[in-house]
Order: sequence, then C-alpha cells, then structure tokens
Amino acid sequence: MLVHDALFHKIKKQVGQAIGNFGLIEAGDRIAVAVSGGKDSYTLLHILDALRRRAPVRYELVAVNVDAGFPGYRKELLAAHLEEHDFAYHLEMTDCFRIIEEKRRPGSSYCAFCARLRRGVLYTVADRLGCNKLALGHHLDDFIETLLLNQFYVGTLKAMCPKLLADNGRHTVIRPLVYVVEADIIEFAKRNAFPIISCACPVSGQGDRQRQRMKRLVRDLTGEIPHLRSSLLHAMGNVQPRHLLDRRIACHEVPQGDES
Repeated sequence: MLVHDALFHKIKKQVGQAIGNFGLIEAGDRIAVAVSGGKDSYTLLHILDALRRRAPVRYELVAVNVDAGFPGYRKELLAAHLEEHDFAYHLEMTDCFRIIEEKRRPGSSYCAFCARLRRGVLYTVADRLGCNKLALGHHLDDFIETLLLNQFYVGTLKAMCPKLLADNGRHTVIRPLVYVVEADIIEFAKRNAFPIISCACPVSGQGDRQRQRMKRLVRDLTGEIPHLRSSLLHAMGNVQPRHLLDRRIACHEVPQGDES
C-alpha cells in the first residue's frame, strides 16, 4: 500500500491538475505507462492508478518495461513490485545495447541514443497492446532543463509538451508529472520504499554531462530566486512571438511604446 500522507495528496493533486489543464486522459483511453524501475516512473504509475480508482471516466493502465539488454539489469525486482500491486504489465526484451555499441557516433550522447531506441520500442509495444496513449515520467525539472539545454546548446526555444501526437500519428505521448518537482518525487519514492533499479548501462550514474550542468545551474539560482522553477514553467506557457527573432513568424506593426 502507498503511504497516503500530505506528499501523496500534493503530488496526486498536481497530476490531476495537469490532466485537467492539458486534457491528458479521456474516457476509454488505454495507456501504456513506461516503467523503467526508476523513481519517476514508479511515481507516475502509482499516482495514475490512484487517480484512476476515483476518476469520473474509465481508463486502463498497462505498465510497460523495455529491457535494453544491459548486463546486470534486475528487471525481476520491477516485475515482483508490479505483481505485488496487481498492475497489468508487459516486459519487452530488446537488443538496444548491441545497436548502441555498434551504431552510436563517437562523441554523441549515449543516453539520447538509448532513449530514441527505447521510444521506438515503446510505440511498437503500445500498438501490440492496443494502447492509444503513452505516459512518460518527465517531471517539472526535466521540462526546465530541456528548455535551457535547447537554448544553451542547440539555439532553439523548445522544451517538452505535456501532450503530443507522436510522429506515427497513432499514439499520443502524455507527461502527467509536468507540475511535480524532482525533489518531491525523490522523497515520495523513499517513503514508499520503491525497489529502484539501475538501468545498468555503461554510463549509469554519470548522466548526461550537459543536463547535469543545467541541474546545477537551476539549483544554484534557486538559492537566489526561490520561485525560479515556477517562473520558468510559466514562461513555457506564456510565449510572446512578436518579441522573438523567428523570421517565419509574420511581423506585425508594433504600437508605439509597446516595444520592450
């Protein structure tokens, strides 16, 4: 059983708000929830299930795990947890590890390549399981870090979207943890003693160095600007195209005194 304390209710409320604000879940949805065995995906699965039990509309959840084939990946711990809590689930074995080792360009991100391969597998499995939506465990900090990464390293104003039609046109990707900060997820996972398992990849624990720099930047600036995370999240939904430099956007005459 989950610990139904104030933190549980806080996270559940935030996820419920995200579902309502962005229309993430609709009646009749069958949702594949990507579950890696990490803190984020455990939290996502359990909170969605808690909301499902009292939801005004009926929807189904199927936990989906993609085993990339890294030696030492302990998916049996994840499977035991899913069975203990009576979740419908599917474990998919792949050869992503071999593909990464053979095809990854020198100097390119190991994690990014792995994530693209896993996403493709998730779409395939979602089709097979009859799921129309795919839920991913990206939280508020992931949204902010992606926004900063794209500005600093790619030169684009782009982050993540809470609800996005996949390129295949068949699945909708949803990210219900958009309002939940990572620190709360860490504490929630600890209080519920989730059996966290490492992905067991060769760079496990190192993470993406650029993303780690963004994490440190946000953490350091939050000491000076306590509302930094909420401000950056709000900025993603408060775009002012007239004041940007994208020449593809039709320019309109700016009223005198309106330029800033």
